Amino acid sequence: MALTNLTVLFVEDDPVFRKLIASYLDSRGANVIEADNGELGLELFQELNFDIVIADLSMPKLGGLDMLKAMNKSKPDIPVIIVSGNQAMTNVVETLRHGASDYLVKPITDLYLIENAIHECLNHSLEDSLNIDEHESLSYLELNDNLALLEQSSEAAKSIQQQLFPPSCIEYPQVMIDYSLFNSDEVSAHFIDTAMLDERHVMMYMAHFSPHDNRAAFASVLLKSFINHKLKLYRNGVSTVITEPFEMLVYLNDRMGNSGLGLHVDLTYVVVELEHYQAAIAQAGSEFRCYLKNGEGLAPIALQETLQIGMAQWTRPSVHFRTLVYGDKLCISTQVNAHKQLLLADEFHGLVYRPEINPGGFIQLSLK
Repeated sequence: MALTNLTVLFVEDDPVFRKLIASYLDSRGANVIEADNGELGLELFQELNFDIVIADLSMPKLGGLDMLKAMNKSKPDIPVIIVSGNQAMTNVVETLRHGASDYLVKPITDLYLIENAIHECLNHSLEDSLNIDEHESLSYLELNDNLALLEQSSEAAKSIQQQLFPPSCIEYPQVMIDYSLFNSDEVSAHFIDTAMLDERHVMMYMAHFSPHDNRAAFASVLLKSFINHKLKLYRNGVSTVITEPFEMLVYLNDRMGNSGLGLHVDLTYVVVELEHYQAAIAQAGSEFRCYLKNGEGLAPIALQETLQIGMAQWTRPSVHFRTLVYGDKLCISTQVNAHKQLLLADEFHGLVYRPEINPGGFIQLSLK
């Protein structure tokens, strides 16, 4: 469990706390490079090689969040742990959205928690790292307290969830992702996201939470967090699960099912390998349908209906593999005729409040 041979960048403006943590990490074998502001932290990050970054949010010259954004853009494979006295849910969500691997709340009375978080982020043989799983690494979310807050305030839940949605059009080097999601309530029962896993793989998914209430906002946070965890492991060369839709849904069933939220999830998860245009699809539940879209319309992809993620009897998702050809557009859509017509008409608006349209929507992957 020691931190031998690890190089850690620790960015913290409080000199007492900085020296305390740096001394502890040094005693555990780590090589700690210190910075007292975000601007210096970013300079060191870009000039030197680090295994992991630990940083505060509130710092002079360059704030922790802006520093995190720049770091994630420059070297997205380096995990970043945020250690902050600000435990507001909006800050947790914002740091996750911009690539943070974990969020620890000050004061930290047991410095071993930081070492545990480092091992979890780097996945140093998970069996050897105190068996700390993603539930514990997400303990900062304080599930019960935040659920109570979200259940009482639809506006708070709406604010949290809306920060997680991507823009309506995402352009990757070889792929374009577009979507529309129609909502008639404060909190959407549906969630959409996408990521470029590396230069050869792109991922997109669409989720539906039931029953529909304010818990869907927190479920969106958890779902994105669990997927972000696997993305970090993949970029560190530790795990390929995020590129394997079947395994990913098995993993998400375990995590979401044991989250304590009491929700069931319809989920369609797609990965496209861009060298040979191989698409792999896994689906749980019956909320969505996959299509190939071309000049002739929408051609449904055969996927057997299964139970929703989180149900006690759930066993496995349905899967489908196919090779895409130039001109094909791979789509996930809710099974509402109006949504399919809007998809055919290329009506992509992102998340929109449209009470006259049934809730739901679609996401489309186009090869460039």
